[in-house]
Amino acid sequence: MISKYYDIKKIRNKINYYLFYGENEGLKQEIIFSDFNTFTKENTYKFTEKEIIENKQNFFENIFSKSFFEEEKLIIISNVSDKIINITEEIIESSLKDVTIILIAKILEKKSKLRNFFEKEKNVLIVPFYEDTPQTLLSIAKKILFENKINLSSENINLIIERSQGDRINLKNELQKIISLSQNNKKLELKDILSLTNLSENYSAGELVDSCLSKNKKRTLNILNENIPSSEDNILILRTFLNKLKRLRKLRLNLNKNNNIDQVINSFKPPIFWKDKNIIKQQIKIWELNYIESFIEDLNNVESLIKKNPQISNQIINNMILDKVKDINIQI
Repeated sequence: MISKYYDIKKIRNKINYYLFYGENEGLKQEIIFSDFNTFTKENTYKFTEKEIIENKQNFFENIFSKSFFEEEKLIIISNVSDKIINITEEIIESSLKDVTIILIAKILEKKSKLRNFFEKEKNVLIVPFYEDTPQTLLSIAKKILFENKINLSSENINLIIERSQGDRINLKNELQKIISLSQNNKKLELKDILSLTNLSENYSAGELVDSCLSKNKKRTLNILNENIPSSEDNILILRTFLNKLKRLRKLRLNLNKNNNIDQVINSFKPPIFWKDKNIIKQQIKIWELNYIESFIEDLNNVESLIKKNPQISNQIINNMILDKVKDINIQI
């Protein structure tokens, strides 16, 4: 059964099995936090698809067991794909009581078995989460700034939104920096915004990512050598990679329909800034669709690895970047 995210509250008590799919990770997190807040941390269990497939018995023991103090369980399974369809069907057929399961996926094509199963079954719910529009991000920014009694010019707000790369998680993180700085009764200027929304060192995450995606090995190495990012910076780098790759993916798909690369770039929504057009044109020529999708999948694995091993996050991110910056044949 298909539903919109804002209708989940209406049927929350009637459905125990959910599939959230799409690119808007920030909105997925917000919905889980707001609509499933009756579950405590102690009663919430998180898995990845890979963990479940590798140890199915342990997973089933976890969801079927119930302590004396537990009334309900929330099971969140991330990075799911069609590989988990049989396990999902098995769980639903078992008619578990007091267990709510949320499957979280990235993009699922129409031919996806998992997607088709959730769309056709009546006792489960599938919810698409589409990317935020610039208008949505603007509304989020204005609301947060108003609630914190912070006045910023339209130029500064648009700059923050641009630096967030279309991701509401990034946007809220950047706004939190603004809020923290404003508590010192400091009047924020453009230079403050530029400084706050950059990496803590000399180069922005965007410059590093663009250099890598453009296969500019010399520039990429210079940036890596000049910076000693924190684990938080490395997560920002991964988010920037993800958002720029999402844009490249859309451009590539549009290029399949219209072979004029300049028209594809000029007609893209939201509009691409003129100063970015040449570098994006170069990146489109380098990255075929299958390489982009493989890179996006790799990012998810790298982020998980960094979160588990923050003490070696620099080594992990550097290895990934150096591997991706290697020469490949230009495809156009």
